Amino acid sequence: MKINSGYLLLVEDEREIQEANTRMLERRGYVLRQAYTLAEARAIMAKDMPRAIVLDIGLPDGSGLVFLHEIRKTSNVPVLMLTAMGTDEDIINGLKAGGDDYLPKPYDLMVFITRVETLLRRASLIPETISLGSLRLETASGMAYCGDEDMLLSKKEYSLLLLFVQQAEKVMGAKYIYEKVWGQEMIDGDDNALQKTISSLRKKLAGSDYTIAVSRGEGYCFERV
Repeated sequence: MKINSGYLLLVEDEREIQEANTRMLERRGYVLRQAYTLAEARAIMAKDMPRAIVLDIGLPDGSGLVFLHEIRKTSNVPVLMLTAMGTDEDIINGLKAGGDDYLPKPYDLMVFITRVETLLRRASLIPETISLGSLRLETASGMAYCGDEDMLLSKKEYSLLLLFVQQAEKVMGAKYIYEKVWGQEMIDGDDNALQKTISSLRKKLAGSDYTIAVSRGEGYCFERV
């Protein structure tokens, strides 16, 4: 019997690994689609988005990290990265690129299954749609709407709006916001990227029920107009 709706996309060029991963997941009832190249993965995803992606970093027609950057421009779909490169630097680069988890090869198949299912459980805790006033955020696609209008947000603007919606009416410091959205510590006095993104997002919020207010000396607050 198949589990839930949607499918898992396995992107792996080594056939033995692909077949082993497929067998383990199919035994547990998951709906799967396989891709051995980035071109195949793009073609599959152009039709509909998967529930999660298992992505090899080294593929014959390009880097999985580059593909991951592409994915993150439009979607927050959970991604487990697989790679023969398992140094701390490789792991950090993979996670910074937008990966949710990282598994170096070779790995135990039970560890692989556990990582995939943990990723899916974590993802299921995030609702598909988050609404606040006239704003609607689609968590799978990474798109946001004001009423029925696409807000045309960049990835950083979407992440920033998601944080503000989740923390509406609360004052958040610049360093806290930067760490949550950019995934790294903000160097003292270097908040240009944050200010530019907030300014751009504030303009795109015109006509909605909310705006980004400045609480001097404390930070920013997402509050009703």
